[in-house]
Amino acid sequence: MTRLVDKAAVAAAFGRAAMTYDRHAELQRTSGALLAGMLEGRTISNVLDAGCGTGWYSRAWREKGCHVTALDLSTDMLNHATQQGSADRYLEGDIEAINLKDSHVDLAWSNLAVQWCNDLRAGLSELYRVTRPGGCVAFTTLAAESLSELHTAWQAVDERPHANKFLPISQIHEACDGWHYSLQTHEISQSFYSVMSAMHSLKGIGATHLHDGRKTSLMTRQQLQKLSLAWPQKEGRFPLTWQLVCGVIERD
Repeated sequence: MTRLVDKAAVAAAFGRAAMTYDRHAELQRTSGALLAGMLEGRTISNVLDAGCGTGWYSRAWREKGCHVTALDLSTDMLNHATQQGSADRYLEGDIEAINLKDSHVDLAWSNLAVQWCNDLRAGLSELYRVTRPGGCVAFTTLAAESLSELHTAWQAVDERPHANKFLPISQIHEACDGWHYSLQTHEISQSFYSVMSAMHSLKGIGATHLHDGRKTSLMTRQQLQKLSLAWPQKEGRFPLTWQLVCGVIERD
């Protein structure tokens, strides 16, 4: 569950994607909708949006009448969220070290952000700490076997990693051990007309950053051809499949 993540590089990758993010954020909106469905019937007035990105869900919670604090590693993402009037308060910072007092919010919401933590348990513990008793932590993350098509295709080109490998579901369960929690798993598939459109989508949401670092060399025409031939196609299109985990932790 523990790994070394270059948080400055993560912030930079998402900062570069700030202006294009919402155009490519279908997965983020789908995952957020699935997570929100797990919270139906709850009374929520004070929300932390941890890893807020452009503030899409900060705005959604604010439109429901909640007081929203938006937290993100990326200055550019926070600036974009601020320009949109997404939240009531903005914090630049790390989910693993949240600059809020204990028991501060009814809901600590984190949509597709905790996969960038060095230690998932540490990130969830911080979200738990800032949540009031009787409230909850709600998060989505990605699990192992995500982007299997991308991994398969790149194996035909070289042996370097070109996409992150995420924690297996068993380790996500372990990170929640000792709390009252529930997890749901979903397989989400996207479909693209070409390899380049799939790659542009990943870049558009800042997902091209690798935990182990990345080389910045451009893809050659030969590499693109090999990728296209090796990519497992479906009905003439190029799928990207994500293993999504939605979790709710009850704050005792």
